[in-house]
Amino acid sequence: MMRVLFSLLFFITFAGCKSRNIPDVSNIIVDLEVQRFEKDLFAIDSNHVDKMLPMLSRKYPRFLQDFIYNIMALPHHPDSLKVVDDNIASFISSYQSMKDTSDNVFASFDLVSTEVKRGMQFIKYYFPEYKLPSKLITFIGPLNSYGNVVTSDALAVGLQMYMGKNYSYYGTMAFQEMYPGYISRRFSKEYIPVNCIKSLLDDLYPDNSVGLNLIGQIVESGKRLYILDQLMPETADTLKTGYSKLQLEGCYENERTIWSHFVKDDLLFSNDPSTTRDYMNDAPMTQAFGKESPGAIGQFVGWQIVKKWMEKHDKTTLKMLMQTSSKTIFEEAKYKP
Repeated sequence: MMRVLFSLLFFITFAGCKSRNIPDVSNIIVDLEVQRFEKDLFAIDSNHVDKMLPMLSRKYPRFLQDFIYNIMALPHHPDSLKVVDDNIASFISSYQSMKDTSDNVFASFDLVSTEVKRGMQFIKYYFPEYKLPSKLITFIGPLNSYGNVVTSDALAVGLQMYMGKNYSYYGTMAFQEMYPGYISRRFSKEYIPVNCIKSLLDDLYPDNSVGLNLIGQIVESGKRLYILDQLMPETADTLKTGYSKLQLEGCYENERTIWSHFVKDDLLFSNDPSTTRDYMNDAPMTQAFGKESPGAIGQFVGWQIVKKWMEKHDKTTLKMLMQTSSKTIFEEAKYKP
């Protein structure tokens, strides 16, 4: 029966979930310079990379090194300069058509950067001690590389991961082997601000949930989703969770049944990696709840537990939330939908 619950259509309005006091961050100053690295890189004459890279290095003294040795993953030693030049030239030639498409998709980056900047204002409001990056650098990198990178002074966005879910290459067999449809459906530019703020949150609080039992991982993921919701209060929950509208509606409609599954099957304190993987990893669905359910359904449960706990501890700061153990939050929330 549980396998068909998510096959039903639910018409739920979540506007009520959003009626809360949102801090006014409009006067918080965030300096964020947008730099379009991909435009400068692809303007290089591929026959004279050795002469042009030093010029690019003057404009991007730190990021060019990150791009070559981390994003491109090229060898890093003095004897490899020709290897670097040859690989850059080959990359420019191979990815030129993608660059041409991105020029249309991202003709303007203003709306995206405005949303990222607003999220950074909330970060500065809640975590004033965190040093925000001063640059937002766009690039095109290998398809098997990074979509978002936090460098020493910049937040970098790999546009190759945001060309739009209908981008022709995303449908090829080679690409689908790397990024199946349930993942690549999120490769659209509306996900850039959310993924940028997630990256900054991960930099601020690296994930330490590895090795925890299932409920520990559920609550830790719930903490991060709760904080992301505070940092991006006007952003759609579908973007923050990665769920489709139908999947998210199904989670709320069947919240009690989902929780009962964990309790009745005695899963909460399991340390079995296969069990935690079934409920915490990104996947086309959560097997126990059928094909219309989202993968990583544990983050939804964790989010509800943390919201319940925060209702009882309304003076708790986000920093204090992150410092509170998952065990304490679970026990004190007394979550029972």
